Amino acid sequence: MSSLLSSFFHMAPLFSLLLFSLMIRFSIITAQGPPSPGYYPSSTISPVSFNEGFRNLWGPQHQRLDQDTLTIWLDQISGSGFKSLHTYRSGYFGAAIKLQPGYTAGVITCLYLSNNQDFPGYHDEIDIEFLGTTPDKPYVLQTNVYMRGSGDGNIIGREMRFHLWFDPTKDFHNYAILWEPSEIIFFVDDVPIRRYPRKSDATYPTRQMYVYGSIWDASDWATEGGKYKADYKYQPFMGRYRNFKLEGCTLEASPSCKPPSPSPYGYGSLSPQQYAAMQWVQNNYMVYDYCHDPRRDHTLIPEC
Repeated sequence: MSSLLSSFFHMAPLFSLLLFSLMIRFSIITAQGPPSPGYYPSSTISPVSFNEGFRNLWGPQHQRLDQDTLTIWLDQISGSGFKSLHTYRSGYFGAAIKLQPGYTAGVITCLYLSNNQDFPGYHDEIDIEFLGTTPDKPYVLQTNVYMRGSGDGNIIGREMRFHLWFDPTKDFHNYAILWEPSEIIFFVDDVPIRRYPRKSDATYPTRQMYVYGSIWDASDWATEGGKYKADYKYQPFMGRYRNFKLEGCTLEASPSCKPPSPSPYGYGSLSPQQYAAMQWVQNNYMVYDYCHDPRRDHTLIPEC
C-alpha cells in the first residue's frame, strides 16, 4: 500500500500538469469561437427597417424605436411584442439582438415564427428563445420546433438548448431561422447551430406563419425549470433588436418562389465547412437535446 501511495504522489504533479494543459487548450479553442462556416447567408439579404417589416402587437407603451434599434421591455405592468406585416410559407428571418445583463431569471426574450393567431389551439411554431438567468450563469438559447400544438401543456416540443461562445449582453449578435420546405436551420452569427430536416409531414411545420418577437414573464419554466422566478426589483428587463432580415415567400407569392439558400451547395444541404462549424457548436455548447432525453416518450418523436 505504501508503494502505491508513493507512486501516486510521485505521479500527481504530472497528472496536474496534464490536466492544466488540457484546460488551457480547451479555453484557447473555445475563446476563438467556432471554425468559419465559409458561407454567410445573412450577407446576401438586405436589412429592412422595423416599420417596413413589422408592427407592434401588444404592449405599445413598452416599445421604443430609436433610429434603427427597437427596444422592448418587461416590468410588473406589461411586456411587449411585435409581429411581421406579412405571413410566410418559407424564408430567412433574423435580427441582431442584445440581451439584458444581470438578473434576468424567469424572463424570455425571443424571435420566432408562429401561426397561433390563424390556428388557435392547433398551431405550429419555430422558436429562438433566450432563457433569462442569474448573474453567475450564462444565458441559455433554446431552439424549438413543434406542430399542431394545443398551447395547454400538451405540446410535443423538440427543444435543443445551447450556451453561447460569447457574452450576448455585451453587443449585438445575429440570430436567424431559415425555414425551407425540406429543412429548418438555426443560425448564430451565420454559424449553423442546428439543422432540423423534414422527415415526414407529421413532424414538420408546413402552414404559413408570421414572424414575431417579444419579451415576457415565463417564471414557471424559463430558468432551471422554474427554480428561479422573475424578480421585479431588477425591472425593467430589456431586449434590443436591429438589423432585421425578412426574405421569403409570402402566402401571396408565386408557387415558384424559393427562400434564400442556406449554403453554396443550394437547398437541402450544408457545406462541409458549415457542418464542421455546427458540430463544433454542438460538441462544445449544446446543453440539451430532446432526442437524448431518457425522460421523453420517443414514440412521440419518431424523427429521433
